[in-house]
Amino acid sequence: MEPPVVPRDRLDGWTLVEAATERPFEAGPVSITAGTARYERETAPPRPFFFASRLRVSPDAGPNPALTRLVESRAREGFRDRLADRDISDLARRDERRLDVDDPAASRATLTVFHGRCAVDGERVPVEALLAVWEAGEYLLAGGAYPIGDGFEATRGDVLSLVRGVRPPDAEGGAVERSE
Repeated sequence: MEPPVVPRDRLDGWTLVEAATERPFEAGPVSITAGTARYERETAPPRPFFFASRLRVSPDAGPNPALTRLVESRAREGFRDRLADRDISDLARRDERRLDVDDPAASRATLTVFHGRCAVDGERVPVEALLAVWEAGEYLLAGGAYPIGDGFEATRGDVLSLVRGVRPPDAEGGAVERSE
């Protein structure tokens, strides 16, 4: 399954490190398949990363309020697990708010902000992580994590810009392309 598209002009300094399809949820006749692209910046650890995913729910019931709440809840759980896989722990939810995305056909995203710590060379480096969930005819997820320190506001701004630009692969009128 193809991941969503990310505006190429916003990916300056980010390298595609993985594109994958997986089934993160299955219960009885209901399953969710995710197409995800993950990008990193070439910096000293912990490396900032950004990801964008699109979800296919089967059987297709279309987005609805109950399903949206379930997707948001499962996405937060899965994101916490992914952060743990990257040695980011002591996670605390700091904020949850609505976020406008660039796609006029999409809903506003629910943005969750976490703070945690990442183990790097025996030290515990503070990290901020963002997760946005919204629908644009299908569910989209995007976010990332980066160390908190000097100049981290610029990286936060870059990640939020990338999140806002994510669109389904078949979005109309886009100057958006998938990065190679």
